[in-house]
Amino acid sequence: MEALPEDEEYSFREVVLPSLIPVVQEPELERESGERRRGRDVIVAVDHGPNSKHAFDWALVHFCRLADTLHLVHAVSSSFSLQCVKNDVVYETSQALMEKLAIEAYQVAMVKSVARIVEGDAGKVICKEAEKVKPAAVIVGTRGRSLVRSVLQGSVSEYCFHNCKSAPVIIVPGKEAGDESIVDWTRSEDPKP
Repeated sequence: MEALPEDEEYSFREVVLPSLIPVVQEPELERESGERRRGRDVIVAVDHGPNSKHAFDWALVHFCRLADTLHLVHAVSSSFSLQCVKNDVVYETSQALMEKLAIEAYQVAMVKSVARIVEGDAGKVICKEAEKVKPAAVIVGTRGRSLVRSVLQGSVSEYCFHNCKSAPVIIVPGKEAGDESIVDWTRSEDPKP
């Protein structure tokens, strides 16, 4: 994978998130100042896979704090379909995913979310989004490929790690089969399956 030239544009489409999520007021933090008071921008690369969800959960529990803005970026391969960002089926599927994640982000960490679907090679467009947003961090998951396979086929997380110059990249390892999710939604009165 090569880095995108500086002048090359990419297609994107903003995702309209539901109005069920209340607008988060700027918190009144008496002792906080500067960046901590304003909150940080955090990019989380998401897709429909379990390792992406695990990275999202990790970001909520271990990284995000009150007043942060979570930028959910879903990269769709341009080889998938011509103008796939404009495709309503792709948009609606991605919108449903992003709405669910935005609601969860608010419920778990009280952070607001912004969502965007970008078209192109995933690693390149995630780095381009990072250049645009200037986040505190870019958080990506891994697919759990072996070292040899990721070297031969390439890895989005490795590409971002080596080419994202505007923010630190946090690579969250994929959860192994049988591992519990970081965010536990079961209540004590709910029966266990």
